[in-house]
Amino acid sequence: MLEITGLECRYGKVSAVRDLSMVVNRGELVTLIGANGAGKSTTLKAVSGLLAPAAGRIVFDGEDISNASAQQILSLGIAHCPEGRRIFPYMSVQENLDMGCYLRRDTDGVEADLRRVFERFPILEGRRRQTAGTLSGGEQQMLAIGRALMSRPKLVLFDEPSLGLAPNLVETTFEIIAEIRAEGVTVLMVEQNAYAALGICDRAYLLESGAVALQGTGAELKDIPHVREAYLGG
Repeated sequence: MLEITGLECRYGKVSAVRDLSMVVNRGELVTLIGANGAGKSTTLKAVSGLLAPAAGRIVFDGEDISNASAQQILSLGIAHCPEGRRIFPYMSVQENLDMGCYLRRDTDGVEADLRRVFERFPILEGRRRQTAGTLSGGEQQMLAIGRALMSRPKLVLFDEPSLGLAPNLVETTFEIIAEIRAEGVTVLMVEQNAYAALGICDRAYLLESGAVALQGTGAELKDIPHVREAYLGG
């Protein structure tokens, strides 16, 4: 479904990602792990069109999206749930969800998807007129996920979904992501909680200094001494 070949991304003269190649197959949950600054979030930004690659190729469903705009990429079926949630704090819960489907014209489908979001996150339905910035961190994460799902994506990019959440909500968030994947949506996830991420993924890539250092199943990476010592607390 997603194939990245020789990707290079820069911020000015600084190379954040270099010669990165990876594949996400349809229906998979793939995770990127690594230290801060390893290039994980930058990779997601390149896929979603928020950052133009300096070199390399990104192909989604057989179409080269390397130079496509964020709007074009969203219309093809890639939704980005960004780090820090990035909801619209002065808009209502309902308005935030509406922003997730602003490219869609299938009114009946939008209404059906909105019902599904509220079934998944009942607390959001009760607060649909509430200003989004007044929600708790966990509720804002639910809203960010719901907003991404309202685009009816084929692939969702999750960037640090557990960041800033209370421990009891971290487990819930990973359960929701696993459910989304079980429903047939492909997932590419960046996550600092490497132990949890490796526990739910089909495959994983370890990024170090902007390049792929290791790859394999979650179980395989957990068994590698370097991964255990550097990212899993020994």
